[in-house]
Amino acid sequence: MISQRLARTAAAALLLPLVIGGGHAIAVEDRTAPIPGSSGVGDPYWPLDGNGGIDVAAYKINNRYNLKTFQLRGSTRIDLTATVELNRFNLDFLLPVTKVKVDGVKARFHQRDKHELVISPATTLAARSPHTVKVFYAGNPKSKRYAGEKNWLANTREVVTMNEPHMAPWWFPVNDHPIDKATFDVSTTVARGREVVANGKLVSKKRTRSGTTWRWRADEPMAPYLAFFAAGDFTIKRGASNGLPWVNAVSQQLPAGEQRAALKLLSRTPGVVEALSADLGDYPFSVTGGLTTGLPVYFALENQTRPTYPSVGSRATSLVVHEIAHQWFGDDVAVARWRDIWLNEGAATFMEWRYAEQHGGQPAAETLRQNYEAISASDRFWKLSIADPGPANIFDEAVYVRGGMTMQALRARIGEEKFWLLIRTWLETKAGGNGTSEEFEALAAQISGQDLTDFFAAWLRTQSKPAETAANGLG
Repeated sequence: MISQRLARTAAAALLLPLVIGGGHAIAVEDRTAPIPGSSGVGDPYWPLDGNGGIDVAAYKINNRYNLKTFQLRGSTRIDLTATVELNRFNLDFLLPVTKVKVDGVKARFHQRDKHELVISPATTLAARSPHTVKVFYAGNPKSKRYAGEKNWLANTREVVTMNEPHMAPWWFPVNDHPIDKATFDVSTTVARGREVVANGKLVSKKRTRSGTTWRWRADEPMAPYLAFFAAGDFTIKRGASNGLPWVNAVSQQLPAGEQRAALKLLSRTPGVVEALSADLGDYPFSVTGGLTTGLPVYFALENQTRPTYPSVGSRATSLVVHEIAHQWFGDDVAVARWRDIWLNEGAATFMEWRYAEQHGGQPAAETLRQNYEAISASDRFWKLSIADPGPANIFDEAVYVRGGMTMQALRARIGEEKFWLLIRTWLETKAGGNGTSEEFEALAAQISGQDLTDFFAAWLRTQSKPAETAANGLG
């Protein structure tokens, strides 16, 4: 991360940026006395999300889940760097903790506000020093709530950990903000005969008397909310297309006809990846695929390498396009602050329109025009500033549709060649990291050679319908 820095400490002092792997900057405090890490990274939408003073490199999760009782128990090893000299630090977690070790030594801990796991190591952690933290826990995630969300999606036959912006703290201790990406190695033990699917590649499957342990590993760093596992009865298909492995899974809770339709829809994923790569550049990860749950969920989610879907039949190709587009916009290049969410959802919506125009549908310019003409100036759609929609509105229709309209209008304003150069440059320079709306806008101005201040104000910030002018991409 370049122009924005979210990580901050509890005390006021001179903060020096230290660029660490993953493309973001972690604040390092220029002082000598050890301090407690702050209980948030500074995102105003959810002040307790993430934690100051630490940068996580890897999670190794080893859990056992009982589908019938909803009980989860296990341990998570966290490899992290102290970015300041710390005498205490926090993790985000909702389940009861039984023990914590830092570098193999038992540490004191307490759980505050039902969300903050506060850890006091036996010795101070030096600035820029690596450490291993291991947390042991057990509890019922279905009973937990945070930020008004009760996110555990499960019945006695199936569970799938899919949600946004929060999901991770229900099943592992975490530095829960997109600015702190990490690798994930997830082992989940379930009753014998049940399947587990997660991000990345299947490393091993081991049967014991007490169950089966499925180990999945995602080697490319990802934002914590994108990590997931699903357990239950699934039909799993594997293959490769143009050298890219894929894994698809469909819940056997669904009626037979719905299972066939879901497998047919998921089978389109490699083709969608290939089509989007022609515009966006190489697919950013080493595996792809998808999972369709049998649980009554009403949204899809762009879990990294393996989006999760509800049962929507075999023809919802645009939904697959949207979630696969997120592998570039949202997963590989994540938001730096939750208010930047239009960069994820607007770009993915626009790529739906782009895919349609390339596959027998109407041009994206016509889709922009239809939406513009269909939504009256008095509609609340235009009242939301999508560059800063507020925490209650980050998934508002306007964030998606007005965001997609912004992308197509920008395409019209700066021209085809410069628009796609902008998109490719953004994805290449931010690959593996995070970005802000302001950074995207600055890059658009730089590449186009135009002053786009009024354009972005009209589409992203003004609480009114943009004027029908060429300057707004509507000429």
